[in-house]
Amino acid sequence: MEFPKLRPRRLRSNESIRRLVRETKLSLDDLICPVFVRYGEGIEEEVPSMPGVFRYSPDKVIDEVKKIRDLGIPAIILFGIPEHKDEVGSDTWSREGIIQRTVRLIKKEVPDIYVITDVCFCEYTTHGHCGVLKNHHVDNDATLENLKKQAVSHAESGADMLAPSGMMDGMVKAIRSALDEANFYEIPIMAYSAKFASAFYGPFRDAAQSAPAFGDRRTYQMDPSNAREALKEILLDVQEGADIVMVKPALSYLDIIYRVKEATLLPVCAYNVSGEYSMIKAAGRLGWIDERKVMWEVLTSIKRAGADMIITYFAKEVANLINRGEMA
Repeated sequence: MEFPKLRPRRLRSNESIRRLVRETKLSLDDLICPVFVRYGEGIEEEVPSMPGVFRYSPDKVIDEVKKIRDLGIPAIILFGIPEHKDEVGSDTWSREGIIQRTVRLIKKEVPDIYVITDVCFCEYTTHGHCGVLKNHHVDNDATLENLKKQAVSHAESGADMLAPSGMMDGMVKAIRSALDEANFYEIPIMAYSAKFASAFYGPFRDAAQSAPAFGDRRTYQMDPSNAREALKEILLDVQEGADIVMVKPALSYLDIIYRVKEATLLPVCAYNVSGEYSMIKAAGRLGWIDERKVMWEVLTSIKRAGADMIITYFAKEVANLINRGEMA
């Protein structure tokens, strides 16, 4: 059948029919909300390069987590900024570390929120790199030993899921083994399996105070030009015991998300990163775009590419729209 009998516009004629035939739909169940927590008391400070995103002290973060929970968002992912940094990031495995204290507090006050913790070192080291340095080079295997300590410490504090983000070779296997040996075999691992060395991370490094003091992270994060290598990294993490795999960033890597979804049966997470968020916020404030519609279009594209869940700084805004029935 062809035109004039075939008219695809029949299914676009009004919003009711468009809703009925819509193939990709965002829901509350897709959302993971990032939360930044820092040392101190009574602190609620907006990140200059990320309008609407704040750093909270542990006493202030509870109200924020309750708001996230009450919006119907099922999970948060925690990033910490410690009071003291050192060469190896020892705050990451201290019982009184910023993440450990915050997780215990959240699980006490908001037990029904699912807490994912970032497992890495860049926010905690004086040099801002994601592991142990030897001669200005990140030592992969020495870093694995510290990752194991960090992972067990987070689990002991009550984290529901761990998300290792440093792109160290063998990190999933090392963490899975450490968790199992400590009888935390029920705690899943969401691996940052295909994390690219992206320029879109700038505002996050402002928020987490984690910019490297020298050099860059291209010796461990992936070359943005490589797609086959991303699948290699994904399949290695699957083999090592990852429960969820992640692609980061999302918007410039929709093709990677699609390939990963086709290559594995595991759930796929995509990280809608800080630069993607801040660009939309900035253009919206200048009146150059319709911020709400662009936000919705971007997140829909990420889900359409194959993401089962999305870490996004837009989580609360999206949840508010869904709850009010005002989807773009």
